[in-house]
Amino acid sequence: MDFSARYVALGDSFTEGLGDTDPALPNQVRGWADRTAEQLALAHPEESWGYANLAIRGKKMNQILAEQIDAAVAMNPTLVTIYAGINDILRPKVDIDAMIAKYSDGLGKLAATGARLLVFTGYDASSSKVFASIRGRTAVYNELVREVAESHGAALVDYWRFREYNDWRLWGIDRMHMSTPGHINMANRVLEQLGETVRIPLPDLPPIPVRTTAVTIKENAAWTKEYVGPWVSRRLRGVSSGDNLSARWPALQSPLA
Repeated sequence: MDFSARYVALGDSFTEGLGDTDPALPNQVRGWADRTAEQLALAHPEESWGYANLAIRGKKMNQILAEQIDAAVAMNPTLVTIYAGINDILRPKVDIDAMIAKYSDGLGKLAATGARLLVFTGYDASSSKVFASIRGRTAVYNELVREVAESHGAALVDYWRFREYNDWRLWGIDRMHMSTPGHINMANRVLEQLGETVRIPLPDLPPIPVRTTAVTIKENAAWTKEYVGPWVSRRLRGVSSGDNLSARWPALQSPLA
């Protein structure tokens, strides 16, 4: 099928949709990119929309550049969103300048298609006791991303400044990926950046639970065992949760199908 508008989403777990669970969909997730594509198609019925999502959890910058950029270019996209580099920042060592130089090359290839290009900054994890330690790295990464986005005429979705994500109800139970409300909010942020007036209604958030210190300690211990331990183990072993996964929507298809 020929599509007059073609949206391709690139990246890692953020774009794949982790935290927004839907057992009926590939990889059992939905995510903000799926939701954005659907709203764009609904808002512009005069166009035939195609949507592909090549993002896979755990992918680092070099993998995203090697595996997703050329595939996206081949689809002759009219819109591309890309989020990459945070999995690198989480590693013990990373050369951020060298990484962003490669990123700039990849963005150049995408921009050369004539597609509208949206690039994300990284989240300010200062409210997380575990991930606050990478705040400085992320700030450096973000400033360099702003520079290369501007140089390639890309629009910026400035995740760093989205203070609503200090509310932990926008995060999933693993505390690493957005919850369904978090993904819906992100879809609305992207739609806003695209100049769209349509918004997806946010579900009512549950009341903020009041926990005793003892309960908090118990929950944190359980979280560390179930999520942090396996996460650290994978990195020590050089494996990823996405090693045996394929892209959710590897070819253009209607987001309304």
